[in-house]
Amino acid sequence: MAYSRPQKTLILLLILTLILSAFGGRKGPIYGLPTAYQVLEGFDFPPGILPAGVTSYLLRQDGSFEVYLSEDDCEFKIAGQYQLKYRQKITGTVQSGAIKNLNGVSVKVLFLWIGINEVDRSGDELSFYVGPLSASFGVANFEESPRCDCGFDCATAATAAAAAAS
Repeated sequence: MAYSRPQKTLILLLILTLILSAFGGRKGPIYGLPTAYQVLEGFDFPPGILPAGVTSYLLRQDGSFEVYLSEDDCEFKIAGQYQLKYRQKITGTVQSGAIKNLNGVSVKVLFLWIGINEVDRSGDELSFYVGPLSASFGVANFEESPRCDCGFDCATAATAAAAAAS
């Protein structure tokens, strides 16, 4: 049985749709899909809890996710005292106002790197949990994404690097 050109196109689209739906998640950034930062905002989180440089993500229907960064390890300081490290692959489960089972994000305490395992939003505050301990910060501190190596203060870091080179 021979198929006409429109029938072949329809069959190909149907097969492609079935294959894509079998993966059960959204990958981004792909043209027309929201970025990982936009997805975060949909769950009531500011985009700045992820550093700049997300190359792709996978969000499943149950809220479990994988986020991939362009760099192997992304480190920077925030608030002048907290050294953060993001692995190239970050995983967890997200729901409105809560990120649980977080893996791939850690904070340096004295000489040890300790994993941040949960982030909660309550009003205008974000709480970051390391086991039973937490630190809270205003949401406004995370309106823009930090950059690897220099965090939120890249202008000062660039000036210091230029001064050191001369």
